Amino acid sequence: MFHPSHSVRGLGYWFTPALDPAAHYSRCLALAQGAFALIRRISPPRAGLPPYLCHRLATSLIAPILLYRTDLFTPSVGTTTRLDTFWHKVQRWTTNCFSATPTRILSVESCLPPISLLITHRQRLAALRIVCSHPSVNPATARLCGVVASASGILTARTLIVIISENSLRRNE
Repeated sequence: MFHPSHSVRGLGYWFTPALDPAAHYSRCLALAQGAFALIRRISPPRAGLPPYLCHRLATSLIAPILLYRTDLFTPSVGTTTRLDTFWHKVQRWTTNCFSATPTRILSVESCLPPISLLITHRQRLAALRIVCSHPSVNPATARLCGVVASASGILTARTLIVIISENSLRRNE
């Protein structure tokens, strides 16, 4: 017999009937934890890779897995907390800091920004990509937030910043 799944994968994003992003981000977190476990086996503390190479691995391998599709979908507060907890482990591994080190210091020492800032940055870059494309190439350009594209088809960066700041203010309310 065929039993339907509770989640469906489409373009790398896991959809649930409630359109809750928690299923997608829990899978991304599991994949990132697996990659991190492999890297830690290769490079044990004080005997493996130097810190700058650990930083490179964290930014080029772990962060893209962990933050996949955060440019279009915003994780919930609980999911962001789980992602943040894992990211603190990566920061500690990068710097060889003690587990008692405050998390605010970790992001400065490891030169790895907090997850919330990385998510915001990726969302702004995605908005910039959509807004700066021509409407004939990307129809979402003319429909973004109810704003009609200018006559040239390209919105200015100042207009984009206003749109993003208004949306982030609405989200924070």
